[in-house]
Amino acid sequence: MKIDEVRRLTPDQLTDQLLSLKKEQFNLRFQAATGQLEKTHRVQEVRRDIARIKTTLRATSAVA
Repeated sequence: MKIDEVRRLTPDQLTDQLLSLKKEQFNLRFQAATGQLEKTHRVQEVRRDIARIKTTLRATSAVA
């Protein structure tokens, strides 16, 4: 997910997306622990997407 895409979303959409990514992160960690993880790069992508969303949420709440 690119930063431009994140900035276009409303705070409610960002919160929903954050929840979804956290669930995916949990599932990826579980797969990694059991040795079933195939796309190892996805772990890093999800971490960065979560960081982008949190940063955007923090910035929008500081402005308001």
